[in-house]
Amino acid sequence: MALPTVAIVGRPNVGKSSLLNALAGARISIVDPRAGVTRDRVSVVMEHDERYFELVDTGGVGIIDDQQLESHVEAQIALALGRADAVLFVVDARDGLTPLDQRVAELLRRLAVPVLTVANKVDHVRHEPEAAEFARLGHGPALCVSALHGYGRAALLERLGGLPAIAAGEAPLDPVMKLAIVGKRNAGKSTLVNALAGEERVIVSETPGTTRDAIDVRFERQGKMFIAIDTAGVRKRRRMSDIDFYSHARALRSIRRADVVMLLIDATVPIGDVDSQLAAAIVEEQKPLVLAINKWDLAHGRAEAQDYNAYLTHKLPFVDYAPLVLLTAKTGKNVDAAVDTALSLHKQSRTRVSTGKLNAALESVLALRGPSAKHGTRPVKIYYATQAAVAPPTIVFFCNDPRLVTDNYRRFMENRLREILPFQETPLRLLFRARRAPGGGGQSRDRQRAML
Repeated sequence: MALPTVAIVGRPNVGKSSLLNALAGARISIVDPRAGVTRDRVSVVMEHDERYFELVDTGGVGIIDDQQLESHVEAQIALALGRADAVLFVVDARDGLTPLDQRVAELLRRLAVPVLTVANKVDHVRHEPEAAEFARLGHGPALCVSALHGYGRAALLERLGGLPAIAAGEAPLDPVMKLAIVGKRNAGKSTLVNALAGEERVIVSETPGTTRDAIDVRFERQGKMFIAIDTAGVRKRRRMSDIDFYSHARALRSIRRADVVMLLIDATVPIGDVDSQLAAAIVEEQKPLVLAINKWDLAHGRAEAQDYNAYLTHKLPFVDYAPLVLLTAKTGKNVDAAVDTALSLHKQSRTRVSTGKLNAALESVLALRGPSAKHGTRPVKIYYATQAAVAPPTIVFFCNDPRLVTDNYRRFMENRLREILPFQETPLRLLFRARRAPGGGGQSRDRQRAML
């Protein structure tokens, strides 16, 4: 059963994004005093008193966009309204009733779903009379709230939960995987998300920087639910505006909350610093990584897959373990293959290996090359290993002194273990802990337990 949907609409700068964040209790939409920051449909799954619904933020009706995307924004608003089971019509109690509010009210009269007028920026009960004039819009008395200070939040949620369509909302399927899609500007991220969703879920434009928020899009494959996270295109730091900075921060947060990250690279332009910085951020968060090369239809003929793979390894050598997918998001070619690859990484990152198999692998690595020690120190002795966690697979090695293990040997062990164990394409986390050698002197048992 599809989740009931509640759309938040209104003219620009009345606090729609702030209201979504306040109701969700999290910073989902970018909030900025400048009008027109929100363009796409930004949504979040809500639960209130065991009632579930999807809350959708939209761009402002009547927006004047600095990149001439007004028609795209209006189309996204129309799609949100077409799917809504209820609407929150947001107005600004401080500004009072405006002609554009009346235009929005007229638009909403054509809908056959409940419309709740929400007067924002009402901080106290004594200010509620200021919202009385909004009843003239024809959608009933306004519910007074302050998105900034939380006033009226509980009453609004209670009113929403009492609507028949919302009251019937059941818990959604848990997503099998959260897939963050990151990349520099104009790499084709929004086009790819739309291909996954099977609809125009986010605005696609040749204008760089069209997407600003990190947008969760739910999609199904073979009866399983997934979440694709579309992120804003990242640009070089020295060129970032304030909005670019917020978008960049949300892109990094999306990497952290994803199960798998897809780095979308434009095959028609050289790999640059932004691609490298994003790959490094993914490695730092130890997330499984799919290198998705988009617009391959335009590059094919000028570059063969084998040559491009060698070029990629040269430019991004620190992620040479990550699988490569050549796709064309615009036509949908290899998009399903990219999802299958991400699923494979998701499975790898959650695999557990028995202690026996792990220590057999350790013996194989030690036979190939023993641990190197820092100059002038005693030899390193590694006794045994165990897997402590998954996502990322975390392996703990017990040795005589973890301080003696060099970074070079860590990298060697990681590469060899990745070849031997079922972690060929996912990051590994290697930890070294002190443990006395069998029969040797050294630390007490209490000290050993503390270090575990």
